[in-house]
Amino acid sequence: MRVAVIGAGRMGRRHIQIVRDLGLELAGVCDSDPKSLETVREELGVSAERCFSDAMTLLGKARPECVIVATTAPSHCNLVCRSAEKGARYILCEKPMATSLDECDQMIQACRAHQTKLAINHQMRFMQQYTEAKRLVNLDSFGGLRSVSVIAGNIGMAMNGTHFFEMFRYLTNETPLEVTAWFSPEKVPNLRGPQFEDQAGCVRFTTSSGKRFYMEVGADLGHGTKVIYAGPYGQMVVDELAGLMSLSLREEPQRELPTTRYATPSVEKSLKIRPAEMLDPSKAVLEALINDRNAPTGEDGRQTVSILVAAYVSHENGHVPVAFEPTKLPRKRVFPWA
Repeated sequence: MRVAVIGAGRMGRRHIQIVRDLGLELAGVCDSDPKSLETVREELGVSAERCFSDAMTLLGKARPECVIVATTAPSHCNLVCRSAEKGARYILCEKPMATSLDECDQMIQACRAHQTKLAINHQMRFMQQYTEAKRLVNLDSFGGLRSVSVIAGNIGMAMNGTHFFEMFRYLTNETPLEVTAWFSPEKVPNLRGPQFEDQAGCVRFTTSSGKRFYMEVGADLGHGTKVIYAGPYGQMVVDELAGLMSLSLREEPQRELPTTRYATPSVEKSLKIRPAEMLDPSKAVLEALINDRNAPTGEDGRQTVSILVAAYVSHENGHVPVAFEPTKLPRKRVFPWA
């Protein structure tokens, strides 16, 4: 299969390596920055004839069957739509999917119209810290998942927060009922350029069955990523960067006691898992896409953007809970995400 990578920054270079690891043909690489193309030629050995400065030229000359869009978010919509029009059968787009809900819809509709399979690079369903967490919280000894709390440094609501929104959907198979947000007043410079902004702060949402998601990624936080899963009989703490999972469960004879008996005897377990990284999970997403095996879809990507838009609406309206009705959220508003 012939694969083109549009965007030769840090993530684009990872995708080039993934294409090679999977034994696929690298049809071409595109970036508007000559220095980025020089880097892929020198560090990754991509030949000059396969390097392009214009995406439309790449699509016309290389005729890729699969396109990986690894640029910043403002260009995602145009590149995905043009790739579908040019005959790409598969498109893998980086997250956040787009900078507006309207763009998300354009991308989904263009891919449907041209029978192109679209995936968004939300890799959670292929990462051990989430596959193992899903298995453990659904055991009788845990009692099912009731809440997830994410506490991390200033990871960015759009850049990394959307990953956790998709993680919660993957774990629960539920959509939010309402979303509430509090953004930090500080504006931290974005490493991808002064034109980009990504909010820090807190987000909370709930589902119709009562499951809760909390994320605390304030601008005054600067270390680590930990996730706490809680249920009727247990808690699990995952240090994602260190690759550590700690599980605490009520002993079986204590499980029917009221929840107010929170200090009952417990069984403690510790597991070592693979620390969070990007290469292998992104490879798994690409494999799932081209083999039609449960890749995260454009609709999945749109839901994460919808939650993010609802968070902005909540914050700007005095932190009131916003009913999660994606069709009623502002579709045309464009956000400054990278």
